[in-house]
Amino acid sequence: RLFVEGTHDAELVEKVWGHDLRVEGVVVEVLHGVDALAAALADFGPTRTARAGVLVDHLVPGSKESRIVAAASARFPDDTVLVVGHPYVDVWQAVRPQRVGLTAWPTISRDVEWKAGIAAALGLPHTTTEDLGLAWKQILGRVRTYADLEPAFSGRVEELIDFVTVPPPGRP
Repeated sequence: RLFVEGTHDAELVEKVWGHDLRVEGVVVEVLHGVDALAAALADFGPTRTARAGVLVDHLVPGSKESRIVAAASARFPDDTVLVVGHPYVDVWQAVRPQRVGLTAWPTISRDVEWKAGIAAALGLPHTTTEDLGLAWKQILGRVRTYADLEPAFSGRVEELIDFVTVPPPGRP
């Protein structure tokens, strides 16, 4: 199983890797925030033959997220759970900015909600939740393959897929 923080993360992973994941019998599960990780892992009960991969947004040492991840994954053997992070504030940044007509993702002021700032920078409506959902659909619609994603994101997803699909040592 692959656990991701939010719906947009799941949609992006499914769009790019969905077919391969289904062939391998891997399910992408939305956590709706890293705070739900411990409960999700406990419910799943990872084992050496049914491993869990976890993708966390903006996972940096010393953060609240890093403490949550450490506590949640410490309850399971290392060969059953792999948690990796990507450097982006949000999964939207994992899409190469050129795919949406930008040379780089803009820096958004801390007093502006990040997704609203990005939607505004793209010239899209950005005042409601629905606006942001439509902005994401436009960004996601520009993604065709993993080549449209930043390597710091696609490499981490590939690492998780390898972890949950490659048989453990001594298994066929």
